[in-house]
Formats: sequence, C-alpha cells, structure tokens
Amino acid sequence: MAFKTDIEIAREANKKPIQEIGAKLGIDSEHLLPYGHDKAKVSQEFINSVQDRKNGKLILVTAINPTPAGEGKTTTTVGLGDGLNAIGKNAAICIREASLGPNFGMKGGAAGGGYAQVVPMEEMNLHFTGDFHAITSAHNLLSAMIDNHIYWGNELEIDERRVVWRRVLDMNDRALRDTVTSLGGVSNGFPRQTGFDITVASEVMAILCLSKDLDDLQNRLGDMIVAYRRDRSPIYARDIKADGAMTVLLRDAMQPNIVQTLENNPAFVHGGPFANIAHGCNSVIATTTALKLADYVVTEAGFGADLGAEKFMNIKCRKAGLAPDCVVLVATVRAMKMNGGVAKADLGDENVDAVNNGCANLGRHIGNLKQFGVPVVVAINHFVTDTDAEVQAVKDYVETQGSEAILCQHWAKGSEGTKELATRVAEIADAGISQFSPLYSDELPLFEKIERVATAIYRADEVIADKKIRDQLRAWEEAGYGNLPVCMAKTQYSFSTDPNLRGAPTGHSVPVREVRLSAGAGFIVAICGEIMTMPGLPRKPAAESIRINDAGVVEGLF
Repeated sequence: MAFKTDIEIAREANKKPIQEIGAKLGIDSEHLLPYGHDKAKVSQEFINSVQDRKNGKLILVTAINPTPAGEGKTTTTVGLGDGLNAIGKNAAICIREASLGPNFGMKGGAAGGGYAQVVPMEEMNLHFTGDFHAITSAHNLLSAMIDNHIYWGNELEIDERRVVWRRVLDMNDRALRDTVTSLGGVSNGFPRQTGFDITVASEVMAILCLSKDLDDLQNRLGDMIVAYRRDRSPIYARDIKADGAMTVLLRDAMQPNIVQTLENNPAFVHGGPFANIAHGCNSVIATTTALKLADYVVTEAGFGADLGAEKFMNIKCRKAGLAPDCVVLVATVRAMKMNGGVAKADLGDENVDAVNNGCANLGRHIGNLKQFGVPVVVAINHFVTDTDAEVQAVKDYVETQGSEAILCQHWAKGSEGTKELATRVAEIADAGISQFSPLYSDELPLFEKIERVATAIYRADEVIADKKIRDQLRAWEEAGYGNLPVCMAKTQYSFSTDPNLRGAPTGHSVPVREVRLSAGAGFIVAICGEIMTMPGLPRKPAAESIRINDAGVVEGLF
C-alpha cells in the first residue's frame, strides 16, 4: 500500500475561509485580522472581551525523549484536537510556531503529519505572519541602541565589558556564536566581544510568550537587564529608552494566530519552540484565549517531558495561573526499540524484548509527570511496522506504572484514529481529579531549584557549578530575583547532559556551565553541559533539498 507524503496530504486539504474557522469559536470576522484567506490574527479587543468567561479544560501533550525514530508530539496534539471535535466536543488546539533554523537544518516542519496536520503548512514553516521577524527586529533594535548609547558619550556609564545583551538571528549559524563587533575604527564604536543566539532563545521571545497584553509586554521589556556599570548596578532596557519602540515592533506579533487543521478545526499557532534552550511553550495569550472559547484546549510543550512539560508546569502554569486537567504522553514502539538498543535500520523488525528494555524511558516520564499531581495517559503513536505483540508490550508496561496506554492511528486515519484517546482524555479532564502543583516553591533558593529539577526530573546525583555561578545566583537573590523559577537549557536527547545516554540513566551529574537572568521574562536560565543557544547546521542541512519545482511549489520543506 502506497502512502501519501505529508506534503501531498497538506496540498490536498479542503481549507475553509479563516472567517468560518473563527466562527466556530464565536470570533466575529471583524475581530479577525486576515493574512490571506487561511490565516488570521485575533484582535486584542476581542481577547479582552472574553476574559470573564469560564475556562475550559486544559490538556497538555508531551513526549518521551526524542529519538531519530520519531515520536509525533505535534501530530498527536492535532489528532487529539480533531478527535475531541469528532466525538462532539468543542475543542481547540494551541501549538507553537516553527523556527527557520531547524526547518533548514535537520528537523523539517512543525505542523504535524499525515492526516493530523495544521494548514497552511508551508506558510507556517516559513515566514507565517511575521512574528519571529518582529521579535528578531525588536531584539536587535535594543542591541543597536545599547551600542549607540555607548558611542554617543555613555551617559549611563555602561561598563562595555559587562554588556550582557547579545544579538539574535532566526537561523542556525555556528559562526556567530562568538563574535567581535565595532571593528574598523573610531566611527564604528568601541570593539567588544559578544555573540548571537537563535531568535527562539531571545528573552523577547519568552516575554511575548508570557505576557498577557501590550502593557504587560512593555513593562516586561523595560525590566530586561542589558548591561551593568562598573559598580555592578544594572542597566535596564527602559534606561536605554528602547521599550516603547520595541513594543511598537511587537504590537501585531502579540496577537495570536488562528489557522485550521485538515479537518477544519481551529488551531492557535503562537509562540516559540525549543524547550531545550527556551521554555518552549505556546504563548500564554493564545492558551488563555482558547480556554475562554473552547470546552477543551489541547496544547503541547517542546521535546521530552523532562524539558517541555517541566517548564510548562514550573514556568508557564506558575506565571499564568494555569493548571492542566490531564497530560498525554506520546510514545512510539519504534522509539522504545531504539531506547532498547536497536539500530535505526532494524526498527522495522519485531523485537518485543527490545521494546520491554526501552520502556524504562517511558516509565521515568510517567513517574515525573505524576509528581506534579496530574493524571497521565500514554498515547502510542502507531507506525505501520508496529506489531500487535509490541503494542501490547507497551500497554502492559504502562499498566505496571499505574497509568494506561491507548493506541492512536491519527497519522493514517485522522480523527477516526484518536476517538478512543479523545473519549478517555475527556472523561479524565471532566472528572476533575488533577491536583496540580509545581515541583518547587517560589521561596526555594535558586541553586536549590536547579538541584530540585536535576534530582527529581533528571534523576541526577548532583549538580556541579563552580563558585562564580553560585555567587551569581546569590547576588540575584539579594537583588530581589530569588523567587523566580529556573529554565534549564539541556540536551533534549537524554535525561542527562550526555545526548548519547538513552533510557533512564541514574548516577550522573548535571554540570551548569553558565546562568543568565531573564528579569523581564521572569526566570533564571541555567545552561547545562554542552548545549548551545545558537545551534549549528548538520553536515547535510535540509536546506540542500529545499527548492521550488517546475510547478512553482516548494519541495523538501517537510
């Protein structure tokens, strides 16, 4: 049997005008700001008008640690949203926008797959509605204004050695990780060492994702610390007088984007990915708006549950006053076999023993999620090579962990393949059995918060950090930032900081290489192991295969 590719399926979509999609959620066309016929932004005026409504049920989709075998977290998010609508529920999905970096690097698109996709897929994976460009521009405007302030006399007495605001670019470019600016003489300013991060890692991205409205956005932008004086006193973005102009650049980007699934159900696509180096969640404004408009909201958090779900619970939910009613943990038989030691080339062969050996990673995530007091259902994302015995092995293992696993075939069948999962998730969400609480209190010292995540979620024995890092954390506590949560930057491929250590390792250490204060976003970033905040391209970038064909359509993007 020949299967159609994701891109072929997406191009055959019977899309409806975006006004019809908005109408499903009660959004009048006057409150939709269209970008073409199939995507729009929802006006802040409308968002303000629904704030007094009761919230629907919040369902988080997360996954095991990613493997080259593929897990399908976004695909499952879309499939579950369609499944809930198919069984008569009023549901919306909330996913994140795609970064150009991985699209042209190695990951490909971020709009789901098979018959569980969000469209228009090509636009979503490229420039979409320009949100990431606006964030890049706002961030780099601040960079330019900092250097310009120093050039024109440095009235704020910025110590040029202590400018902590880097530049950003929405592309993987390792050559820009460590740079020197302002070379070439007096007219170009004062040379200093700096570097670039990818746009997704920008504090401006995090602020856009966590702000509730434009006033909140501007206040948070003003709170960002960009440099220090010689006496170590901080310089804020508002001292540079950049917060107003940055807000202007971000005005439209703040409004959530609405598109549709292949089954014409509403999907909010807003906010940045990369839960390995950022907090990796859909924007608060999109999620909270969806909760006012739909009875069930299905959202996702990036990479495995050790990263995305942990940050969803400890950062997003804490900051926005949210609480998930149910968590869906995505796993595949193929990934279990890979965690069990099977090579990628051999994943098509039945190997129940390898499935059983690889389930430890799944079990670790189930146990971690239950620490937050939320009920967990495992979604087995079906591949055609899966055998009944392998699927049953996963189901049997999950049962031993006090949870349940449901086989899902949404890639091939759309909502028809997720009705069982949707029915069970709705039952759990409606039962109101979630007793959500974050993993640590605001009052816990910063280093102990890092240790709490490392020991309780990664199951490490210790956190290694030198005196300089510990002193910096204490200094931030004394400056009034001790109540902030921590955002761990770590490899997504392992519970440890070693990307090659699969399964459920114990006895490892978590080395913290650097800490950064995101005072506007409201968290401390702890950079662990060898993780980079500016990724590089792989040996054979996806960009090599992306082109416009003779028919004038894009090939190779997905």
